[in-house]
Amino acid sequence: MKIVIAPDSFKESLSALEVANAIEDGFKQVFPDAQYCKVPMADGGEGTVQAMVDATQGQIINLTVTGPLGLPVDAFYGVLGQLDEDGKQTAVIEMAAASGLHLVPVNQRNPLMTTSFGTGELIADALNRGIRHIILGLGGSATNDAGAGMMQALGVTLSNMANEPLPFGGAALAALHHIDVQSCHPAIKECVIEVACDVDNPLCGPRGASAIFGPQKGATTEMIEQLDHALGHFAHTVNQQLYQSVDTHCQLHPGAGAAGGMGFGVMTILNASLKPGVDIVTNSVKLAEYCHNADLVITGEGRIDGQTVFGKTPMGVLHVAKQLNIPVIGISGCLGPNADAILAEGMHAIFAIIPALQPLEQVLSEAQVNLTNTARNIAAMLSLSLVKK
Repeated sequence: MKIVIAPDSFKESLSALEVANAIEDGFKQVFPDAQYCKVPMADGGEGTVQAMVDATQGQIINLTVTGPLGLPVDAFYGVLGQLDEDGKQTAVIEMAAASGLHLVPVNQRNPLMTTSFGTGELIADALNRGIRHIILGLGGSATNDAGAGMMQALGVTLSNMANEPLPFGGAALAALHHIDVQSCHPAIKECVIEVACDVDNPLCGPRGASAIFGPQKGATTEMIEQLDHALGHFAHTVNQQLYQSVDTHCQLHPGAGAAGGMGFGVMTILNASLKPGVDIVTNSVKLAEYCHNADLVITGEGRIDGQTVFGKTPMGVLHVAKQLNIPVIGISGCLGPNADAILAEGMHAIFAIIPALQPLEQVLSEAQVNLTNTARNIAAMLSLSLVKK
């Protein structure tokens, strides 16, 4: 029997690899001779770097970069342990590692001033190491600068009417007068950049970056209006100077407003493609190859609910397994409202691991043992079908 274990992390409790190990431990109590393939998974959000590094036996690169407030912060990115289908080495970067909201104290959050410069430094470091395939996860940003800081870190010149470099922050974009991409890192032209993006917001307007995500980054109503105007001016200048038009296609493109407008920045300046995060991960770790000739696939996340079917890890794993006609079981910390939506999509069964009502702290601390016990019980139930009558 071949069993593929491909879960996401259980946030604040276990990494994806730790989840996979616990499930394997439980199943081995019933099926000790089965072949187990553990493939840590993610959907492009927090934990993606660690999961993909674990899945490919890659490495973590630690680096001090410029944080959202312009001060040094400790950040990281991952280098996968296997080459992509074109023979290129791949780096996986979570922009939140360098430009995340968690790096800014609540009383200092101000998207008029915060910068994505550190994310650009992570990209530049990967390029300098010869890496030519970059997976960039958007989300959790403290910024609203359309990736302008990232561009500056990569050598793009953004200047005002006095030919002075723009300062950091979303507000400064309103003063943009000239863009020079000639000095951009030369390796960018050789690089394939995939961006994990799971929101469909445009750059500006009532559903744009400033209006929807600005408040959580510290923006007041007045700031939102100022930031939205600045993003609009930035987009107009980019379109006019780099594309000789005022085409609004990229501004309106679903995902352009992701991560404070970085979606727009990576599409226009870095020629990147935006894709669902879980699709990027499943392709990059070659999940379908692991699933070849498997008898069962087990996946999961901290909470399976009605949102799981909208691009979360279990849905991505299910999609791969269905194409290969392999049954799938989901295991989660808990089941939320409309969890059975994923059953309607073809998952065979879903299980929660919490054995009783417990304080959250206890639930998180006991996740590993509860997960192993649940996996063991599932395996025991499956073994009944193998008992000769």
